[in-house]
Amino acid sequence: MATAPDVRMAVDIGGTFTDIVLDRGAERLTRKVLTTARRPEEGVLEGARLVLGDAGLHFSDIDVFIHGTTLATNAIIERRGARTALIATEGFRDTLDIATESRYDQYDLTIEKPQPLVPRALRVTVPERVDVHGTVRLALDEAAVADHVDFLRHNGIESVAICFMHSYVNPAHEARTAAILKDAMPSLSITLSSDVCPEIREYERTSTAVANAYVQPLMDGYLARMDEALRVEQFRGAIYLVTSGGGLTSIDTARRFPVRLVESGPAGGAIFAAQVAARANERKVLSFDMGGTTAKICLIENFEPNSARVYEVDRAARFLKGSGLPVRIPVIEMVEIGAGGGSIAKVDALKRVTVGPESTGSEPGPACYGRGGTRPAVTDADVALGMIDPAAFAGGTIVLDLAASRAALARDVGEPLGLTPDTAAYAVHEMVCENMASAARVHAVERGDVVGDHALIAFGGAAPLHAARVAEKLGLARVIVPPNAGVGSAVGFLAAPISYELVKSRHMRLDAFDPGGASALLAEMSQAARALVEPGARGAAVTERRLAYMRYVGQGHEITVPLPLRDLTAEDAGALRVTFEKEYSVLFKRPIPGAAIEALSWSVLVSTQAVRPQPAAAVAECRAPAADGTRAFFDGRANARIDVPLYRRERMEPGARVAGPAIIAEDETSTFVTAAFDARIDAAGCIVMERRAN
Repeated sequence: MATAPDVRMAVDIGGTFTDIVLDRGAERLTRKVLTTARRPEEGVLEGARLVLGDAGLHFSDIDVFIHGTTLATNAIIERRGARTALIATEGFRDTLDIATESRYDQYDLTIEKPQPLVPRALRVTVPERVDVHGTVRLALDEAAVADHVDFLRHNGIESVAICFMHSYVNPAHEARTAAILKDAMPSLSITLSSDVCPEIREYERTSTAVANAYVQPLMDGYLARMDEALRVEQFRGAIYLVTSGGGLTSIDTARRFPVRLVESGPAGGAIFAAQVAARANERKVLSFDMGGTTAKICLIENFEPNSARVYEVDRAARFLKGSGLPVRIPVIEMVEIGAGGGSIAKVDALKRVTVGPESTGSEPGPACYGRGGTRPAVTDADVALGMIDPAAFAGGTIVLDLAASRAALARDVGEPLGLTPDTAAYAVHEMVCENMASAARVHAVERGDVVGDHALIAFGGAAPLHAARVAEKLGLARVIVPPNAGVGSAVGFLAAPISYELVKSRHMRLDAFDPGGASALLAEMSQAARALVEPGARGAAVTERRLAYMRYVGQGHEITVPLPLRDLTAEDAGALRVTFEKEYSVLFKRPIPGAAIEALSWSVLVSTQAVRPQPAAAVAECRAPAADGTRAFFDGRANARIDVPLYRRERMEPGARVAGPAIIAEDETSTFVTAAFDARIDAAGCIVMERRAN
């Protein structure tokens, strides 16, 4: 007898909506509910009960619960974290202010640097010193550590980050400081930089440790409440959290290192887009995830999202690297902008229509939600244009107020510029599409890519409404809107492998290669990563990937070089040089003959095997069903309302083709096909919009 498939639930908490997906093999059920910002677990439980009711199941029937959230990111952006202190090596109190001494905008005389999460008044130092080789040059002054306890208590400190010089190679002083503080203040949350980011580069390591400490009490409390609430509901399965690198980790690890969750929701979206790309056999893809609060754009090459080792939170300048707070963690690389359905539209002092980054969120939400919001948002513009059916939003669970949308747009956008409500809505829609197109162009240029060579995969509750217009602005020929696009990130969680990556710095030149030392370090990292992955793998095979981060001596940054899965030998020094020069030539066209090479950091990734879907078969074109009606849509370019045919997605068979302009509606979202595109349904059920030749 065949065993029943696992019942898995995936939950993505966004700034506006909480998405729930229930998967039991061939059946997948979804729900969207408004995020309950003050106690997010309440929205999760509400949505879970609804989808379980749809399936005729109970919490006790769930085998695996997978959770991703932007709560950590939002806490940093909105400065809602714990009252945090920093303890540093004497003489290094101002690391967070000095940063890298660079300016993200060279000629801006009024430049605004990101504000540190810990103000200078809450930073203290202690005498101690370890050198770059891990040798203790000055013993830790334990009395000085103890003297800071009263300071921490007097200032109401809830969490502390400890970051000493070169602790990545010798963490003994940090560990002893933590022990002294824990004895004196048992309830204090403590983050060690040697635990959360054991890598060279003082500023990035300090910033990462501080960010972890800042969000740890909030995330620890939330995850503990969520765990308890699920147990009360008789849930007995396994709980996993999605990390920023696109893997799953245990709830205990997430509570210890919440900084690894800063981009967990968007990471699920990138995984989802990579799966869609594999089914469509699209090797160059631009994923476009637009929800209620933000839009995320990620480049995917050969069915794998681009990854990075540093992510910037809370950028002071939207598109400029270096203007945010660096967090050094494994992360799927993407650009995120404040351009979601809840992003607020207004007219600035120069009489320009601007959209975002400020958002109405779910409380009170856009004016059309009828929850007390009065400021117009992108969703109000889409409703006023006729792109959204006010009676069928979110499957009919939220009835929208068209009159409130038009009134808000007229007051805040139309009247200052002398525009009608319709034209004001069109202006807002155009500006938010232009913002997203600009972000995509910048992101592609930063990666050395040509954006026009990519297909666009759109998902999230708002992206299918805007994707065709964004594609027009970018000159893209194909747009793909997959099934369950409205809850795409949560669906992506279901495909994420259980994994954990460790990165540690240990300097080593190839002309003085120490294979024994490198092998011992890699073996230690492998054992630690496997201890975090194998219990959750439940017997499934795990894979391991090893990398070295190498550079020419004297250069400022490294490139990745793959390592063999065995102990290294003296002969590997020559092989590593050959591989490094090959990878270097890919990026910079030619190596530097005879130049000395060094390894700065080492990485071990342990993961269960991720399953890549096979390309979907071709499907013959068939006749589209009759339209389910029409919707009056305001065409800003024609300055007139036109009747646009409306189709229900569930009634369209694979092969069905419709001409734009058209609206393809479903419970989770709606897809707007502009006049520049035709749309068809492929074998995987995706809406594929293809640019007309003329």
